[in-house]
Amino acid sequence: MKSYSPEFRADAVALYLSDPARTYASVAKDLGVNRETLRLWVRQARRDGTAAAKAGPPAKPANGPVSSDAVLQEVLEEENKQLRARIRELELERDILRRAAKYFAGETNW
Repeated sequence: MKSYSPEFRADAVALYLSDPARTYASVAKDLGVNRETLRLWVRQARRDGTAAAKAGPPAKPANGPVSSDAVLQEVLEEENKQLRARIRELELERDILRRAAKYFAGETNW
């Protein structure tokens, strides 16, 4: 089970609430989280009152309010990081399959 930082959760909720046309599934897919997980985060934020009615991103006290561009940039950077890790994993799997295919191709003597 993955654990996500409170900042990531807040950004995910803000991203979902920022565009009423987007669905839980589309935002969750973009972020690489489960749809139900995002739905629970949004419900909890609304219950706790941390999800603003205006659906703007959360403000950081030291730097002032955060623009939606900054939130989007952070989300994109996190997504890029996850995608790069997935690429490395897939390349490793491909290399293993190539080696196995070579091994088994050389083993057959018809």
